Parts: sequence; structure tokens; C-alpha cells
Amino acid sequence: MKIANRFLPTVILLLSFAAFQTKASPIQAKTKLLTAEFIYEKASFPSCHASTITETNQGLLAAWFGGTHENHPDVCIYTASCIKGKWSQPELVADGIVNDTLRYPCWNPVLFKRDNGDILLYYKVGKDPRSWWGMYKISKDQGKTWSAAVKIPDSLLGPIKNKPEKLKNGLILYPTSIETKEIWNVYIETSDQELNHWEKINIDNNGLNAIQPTILFHKDGKIQLLCRSKEKRVVETWSDDQGKTWTPLQLTSLPNNNSGLDAVTLKNGMQLLICNPIEKGRNKIAVLASADGKNWDNLIVLEDQPKGEFSYPAIIQAKDGTVHITYTYNRERIKYVKLKVK
Repeated sequence: MKIANRFLPTVILLLSFAAFQTKASPIQAKTKLLTAEFIYEKASFPSCHASTITETNQGLLAAWFGGTHENHPDVCIYTASCIKGKWSQPELVADGIVNDTLRYPCWNPVLFKRDNGDILLYYKVGKDPRSWWGMYKISKDQGKTWSAAVKIPDSLLGPIKNKPEKLKNGLILYPTSIETKEIWNVYIETSDQELNHWEKINIDNNGLNAIQPTILFHKDGKIQLLCRSKEKRVVETWSDDQGKTWTPLQLTSLPNNNSGLDAVTLKNGMQLLICNPIEKGRNKIAVLASADGKNWDNLIVLEDQPKGEFSYPAIIQAKDGTVHITYTYNRERIKYVKLKVK
């Protein structure tokens, strides 16, 4: 088992602990921590944030933004691949250079593997979240090389932080949002597999300020979005028609510290949510489990320290059933965790 000794004091397994459960019986899950490590120890950039991860034909590919500090013009998108358990050195793959005298920071990369095997890298470029625009690049060799950058159609942004998902009809469903000084608003975008025929689907935000949704699928065919909010709670919306319409946003019982979260539906139908399960601070990050997306149990605490920032997680399940997680570690490195959950 590949776990550095310095991580062991902060890793706590909490099986079937019904901290957020209200009615249903606790999740009967067994969790084994397989790996906990940094993707890199040293890099050419001092600060990093907003990681994403996907499975490739050879292993894993992670991406994040790095530079002097968030929103500095030198912030670029970096990637690293993990093959046979070893991470490669960070590689710069996208920047915000407009011309010889103008450049903008990059933000929030999102990796996604489409049906033909290509890896898509979505990201944002702009002075700030109120003025940024969406871009993407395509890799046909599992992240080794990338196409020229393509701008997402005007008035659309692509996935804002968390991974897209494929619908039954083959369309790509993008969880996205806008944030201005006046309002935060969650909505959905779709495109076909060729990244054409983009559409925007509005959601009634019900007076709540929410951004950065993540997607869960349920056995009854319903789709659920869980979102970051300013309301000190995770908020949710549901669709029973494959994302065409959505219920108004509602508060859940889950605490939220106005920081990013992510979720994944496992092959066995279990829902996993990784978040900061506190109303203030980013010094604790944990994985929760649910059978129905409503009643949640603590599964494993990955970090719980008096001080520090452990935030903006990404979570996926690989073909072999293992669960893979990345998150920001004190804005200095990206931490990677591998779990076995059953």
C-alpha cells in the first residue's frame, strides 16, 4: 500500500457514521485507502489550485492551474500522467496569451474522455470569473499532445469546475454556472460528441446563490445536481427527463463552506460526494456516501487539521472499480488519493 507516513495521522476511516443521515439506514460500505501522495513535490510554479482527473488507456491524467497566484496573468494549465503508479513531471499545456503584449490567467481545467477515446481539456481564460470565457483542447494520444485551443461558442462556458457526463442519447451534459458581483446562477449546457450543437438549459435558482454543480445518476432514471452555495448548505436540483428540465434549487442538510465539491455515481449505484463538510474554513475534507442522494453518511475523512486549505476536489471511478481523487493541498501542491470502496 502506497501511503506516506506523514499522511497517516490525518486519514480517518468513518464507516457507517450517520452524521448527515435523517431517515435511511447507514450505508454498508467498506473503504480501503490504497494510496495517498502528492502528484509532484516541486514545480516551476509556486501556487496551484482546481485539479481534475480522468482515466486514460494507460493510467490516469490530472490537470490543474498553476502560477504565481490565482488570477495572476502567468497562471497556466498543467497536466501530469500516472502510468504504472508513477506520476510524470508537470507539463504546461495551455496558457492565456492573447498576443505579445496581452495575456490573461487560466482557470478551472476539466478533463473528460469522449466516446471515441479522445481526451478533452476544458478550461477558462479571462481576468476573473465575471469576464472569463470557455476554451478547450483535444488530445488524441491520451494527453501526450494537444490540439490548438478552440473557443467555446459565445454566451456558453462549458463545464465550470466538475466533469461532464454522457447522457443516454449520447449528448454531453455540462454542469456549469455564472458568478457576478450581484448573483450566482447554476445552469446546464449540452453538446454532441463532436462538440457541436451547443445548447443552454436554464434552471430556476429559487433565489439561492449557487455555482459549480456536479452530476449524479440514480437508478430510477433521475439526474441530480449538487452545488456549492453562499447559503452555508449544499443545494440540489433534480431532473426526471434526462436533463431537459430541472426542479427549482433547494437547500440540502449538508453543510457547505462556499467551496467547491465533486461527486460520482459508482457502478453499484452508490453515490459518493467529496467536499468540505463544514460551514467555515477549508481545513477538513471528506468523502460521504449515499444510496439515494438525500441521506448521507461519512465514509472517510482525508484531511482534518487545525489550519490549512484542502479544497476543490475531483473524484472519478476507474474501470477496475477503484476511486480516484485529487484536491488542492495548501495551494502549494495537488494531492492524489486512491480508494477501494465496496
